[in-house]
Amino acid sequence: MKNRLHSLQRRINLELNSELDKATLAPLVVAAALRLGLMFAAFLLTGTSVMTQGDTPSYLEPGRNLILHGAFTTSGLPETDRTPGFPLFALLTGTLFGNVLLTLVAQILVSLASLLLVRKIAERIFPHRNAGTKAAWLYACEPLSIASTIRVMPETLFVFLVLVVIERLTAWQKSGKVAPLALAGVFLAAATFVRPVSYYLVIALAIGIALTAGKQRDLWWKAPAVLLVSSLPWLAAWQIRNSIETGYSGFSSIVEQNLYFFQSAEVTAELEHTTLGAEQDKLGYPDESAYITMHPEQRQWSQAQRLHFMREQAISVLAQHPVLYLKTHIAGVGLVAFTPGAAELLQLLGAYPSPCSMPRRIVNEGVMASALRIYSTHPGVTIAMVLLEGFLLLIYCLAMYGFASADRTTPAALTVVGIALYFLLISGGAQAVGRYRAPIMPLLCVFAAEGTVHLWNRKARGHSSPTLEIHSMS
Repeated sequence: MKNRLHSLQRRINLELNSELDKATLAPLVVAAALRLGLMFAAFLLTGTSVMTQGDTPSYLEPGRNLILHGAFTTSGLPETDRTPGFPLFALLTGTLFGNVLLTLVAQILVSLASLLLVRKIAERIFPHRNAGTKAAWLYACEPLSIASTIRVMPETLFVFLVLVVIERLTAWQKSGKVAPLALAGVFLAAATFVRPVSYYLVIALAIGIALTAGKQRDLWWKAPAVLLVSSLPWLAAWQIRNSIETGYSGFSSIVEQNLYFFQSAEVTAELEHTTLGAEQDKLGYPDESAYITMHPEQRQWSQAQRLHFMREQAISVLAQHPVLYLKTHIAGVGLVAFTPGAAELLQLLGAYPSPCSMPRRIVNEGVMASALRIYSTHPGVTIAMVLLEGFLLLIYCLAMYGFASADRTTPAALTVVGIALYFLLISGGAQAVGRYRAPIMPLLCVFAAEGTVHLWNRKARGHSSPTLEIHSMS
């Protein structure tokens, strides 16, 4: 027993030494400094108001009721929009005791763990090329991940769990053993309880594994089966809870809310040549009182009946105008992919202008009109946006160069690309915002690191000159 403990301790020490060598320690320290520095600057300039604005209260209330009263409810009704993953994390790390900064410190630690996972994933996909260290540096300085860490929102925790899933998938691809897939499934279920956007990812991964596993040892069906069995029961259990308590059998009713108040509303707004906000007002957004005012006949309806109505109405609109819906969805994908995230950063520092002086929806006003309006009224904001957009475009260019230069057919590389595309495509639509890009950025950093290595090696080869041999003549 004593020998086993010594062996385990040696393995842990070796793992820590490999993770925290000098090459990794430097970006880790810089990442911590940037995040802690922003946290303290934001606290001094704006307090905790910006850190907990927007959707944050909608996560905290049901989580607080679950901890204190044993029921995941909002305003006395079972909560179906939010899932309990992030609420429990936020409350147990400090928010329950009124200490927002403790929760942010916990998020910073989670973000630093994500940096280590980014490095390991890059090393697995691009071994012996020093890509891991460069990926760590890129992620340490990536603005969206920094700003997301200083808000009490699920992105930081979600990114970490997704990266654990990817790391376990690459471990399976390297070893051929199915045990890492079981852990990948559990962590994928945990990620889905933090943000339901990954709900369909398990199916996509299972199909991808079946296609790339090969026929040896029947892995083509055993491997995806392990992933599905370790993930789906957890998701099914929550759907059973929703069905028992509310009659709604989905995983998260945010799907119906987005379909009704955003995606179909955006299509209707395009047809009627009005704005998304105006159409949402007609539908009764954003709270229950506004909804009942616009739909008085539903006052006595159950939660499940209202959600069923929203889904049916939304699908009817989208089915009648599929091309227009596709157009609005693609526009949302563009917003997710290219919004620089300057607004979130400037809000934390109290430097963002009044919302009434800024474009409400770039989709409605147009990219050029919005850009000119911001430039004419807020040149400082424009400079911040240009700088952050430049960094984002640089990451994209390096990632594309790395993808083009590397072996793109390896299962690990295909897995990372597939997951990045999944999050990009599923995050489109009228509800799209820049923070939805959070799980994509570390994956871009992995390929951007490979692009940086290739550029560096190419530059080194360009500077090297052939040795000149001088022959004496006699």
